[in-house]
Amino acid sequence: MTLSELDPAARHRHVAAAFTDRVRAAGHWDVPAPVAGWTARDVVRHLVEWLPPFLAAGADVELAGGPSVDDDPVAAWQAHRDGVQALLDDPGTAQRVLANRHIGEVPLDQAIDRFYTSDVFMHTWDLARATGQDDRLDADFCAALLAGMEPLENLLRSSGQYGARVPTPDDADAQTRLIGYIGRDPFWTPAQFSR
Repeated sequence: MTLSELDPAARHRHVAAAFTDRVRAAGHWDVPAPVAGWTARDVVRHLVEWLPPFLAAGADVELAGGPSVDDDPVAAWQAHRDGVQALLDDPGTAQRVLANRHIGEVPLDQAIDRFYTSDVFMHTWDLARATGQDDRLDADFCAALLAGMEPLENLLRSSGQYGARVPTPDDADAQTRLIGYIGRDPFWTPAQFSR
């Protein structure tokens, strides 16, 4: 079964596991990341901090807090990941709705999957690149995400969540095209640091 064919809980488990591997192996947290102005720590901070208010406002869901990303990015990520996974594993989550003025009403598990799990997937590249790790992503899921995002380009760009599209070669693979689409330079080189 491909990543695209998994249900939201299984897809999050798989995607979050890949990100967790990069988090646990990151030896340097204050190195620059491919997102302008961010460090490796900021990649984790972004994922840990944006979802809780989104869930609280749209579905009255309170995720349990964890340690501060500043104090312990690994523990902060793992606590957050576990909370999201528990929510997705709860059979009642699929019956709940998230309401948001930008997206309307969406089943809660689908909202998490569409907006959050895909974000974790793409930010796996950012963290891997920043910390000098394997940055390969699932090619089929890259292609599926890109196909779903391209028709929404004006909406996505106007949200302020994506930078200007970075041109990629005509023969680029799906990962390179996705990374360029979301506003990253797919050929960005990490800062030099000693391990």
